[in-house]
Amino acid sequence: KYTFIPAKTLQFQVGGHRGAGRSPQRFKLPIMKIAVTSQNRTTITGHAGKCRKFWIFEIKNQQVQNKQLLELPREQSYHESAHTVDLTTQNPLDEIHVLITAGIGQGLRNRLQRKNIQAIATSETDPDCAVAAWLNGSLLVITPEAHEGDHHHDKECGQG
Repeated sequence: KYTFIPAKTLQFQVGGHRGAGRSPQRFKLPIMKIAVTSQNRTTITGHAGKCRKFWIFEIKNQQVQNKQLLELPREQSYHESAHTVDLTTQNPLDEIHVLITAGIGQGLRNRLQRKNIQAIATSETDPDCAVAAWLNGSLLVITPEAHEGDHHHDKECGQG
């Protein structure tokens, strides 16, 4: 039903997250999974509910161990699956711990919170930089209020 497309393994040192939300040290899991919305497969994109392409980063021992592109069929997007009554169908995104996106509505944010998934909206456009910044505590997080009228501008890696 869904497809993982392998990418090269990345490694960078990571630390704590000083911003709002949970830090990597609070996860007592052998592997933490971070999903990043990337409908164009290149940059962080908005409309997390309708997004069907996600970079999945696996973090172990404070290093990114793996990065894969997850492509979902339309019915497994957050938007479409919200209307599904069949609770037996597992969504691969249910296994993530953090979702990083350029834009997310309050309804999806609440839904993810009920699943213990931290939703983060950011103006950073590079998926690799966003994950590294989140892990070291420097990711610029957009508050829901700021997101309403905010527009993205191209930036250098690590510049927001």
